[in-house]
Amino acid sequence: MNVDIEVYLSYFAPQKTDILLQIEGTEQGSQSIVSANIDIPFTDHFVRIEAEDGYGERIWLRTTGEFRCTYNARIKIIRDVVEIADLKSTPVHKLPAAAIRYLMPSRYCPSGEFQQFVHDKFDGKKGGKKIAAMRDWILKNIQYVPGASNFLTTAGDTFVHRQGVCRDFAHVMISLARAGGIPARYASVYSPDVTPQDFHAIAEVWLDGAWHMVDATGMSNPQSTVRIGVGQDSADVAFLTGFGNIDFNAQNVWVKQV
Repeated sequence: MNVDIEVYLSYFAPQKTDILLQIEGTEQGSQSIVSANIDIPFTDHFVRIEAEDGYGERIWLRTTGEFRCTYNARIKIIRDVVEIADLKSTPVHKLPAAAIRYLMPSRYCPSGEFQQFVHDKFDGKKGGKKIAAMRDWILKNIQYVPGASNFLTTAGDTFVHRQGVCRDFAHVMISLARAGGIPARYASVYSPDVTPQDFHAIAEVWLDGAWHMVDATGMSNPQSTVRIGVGQDSADVAFLTGFGNIDFNAQNVWVKQV
């Protein structure tokens, strides 16, 4: 299937500010770019660099004053439907090198803090069945509340307060999976099923020798989800990071299944 994406960003930098931008859908195995255009006028600097794990690209920008960006794309997705609960995990000592870093705690995913909870709550479950049980627990016990968190909120904070947004749901899912010995990473994505439409965040887990999408909010469908980038947590794959003062003006994200 095809997914159309339109993004408009408007910010203001009162002085010269460096910006790291990652909003473009990637070209990789399960998705391909049919057409794409990004328009970023009036910048002092523009250079593309490889993103985390080689998934897509980031753009380094330097700008002053009004910063505007428009991105339009059509992405073709061909992704097999799998039932997470049917997948098997890989013994930790047999994990490939690329998956090992996703077993480790990270800034927003202090997975070591969840080991006792995972042992008590999900003991006896293995592989995909454990991941499915974790996903269902998060969906049942954590409330989706816009504005309930900020850039300092960790998975531990969300677990305690029992509320958050997609970013927080993904961080908790990742933390539980890592605490259970299953590699998990953060994925920034677009999905036509997300309400209200915006940049979206999900987890991906390493099962049966591949990465599989898991959305603990229950909003997105892997068949129509466009991956932007991946990382240990949201710090690795924010859609925009400003290294200096930058003020928000406007942001619109529109995603439609075609």
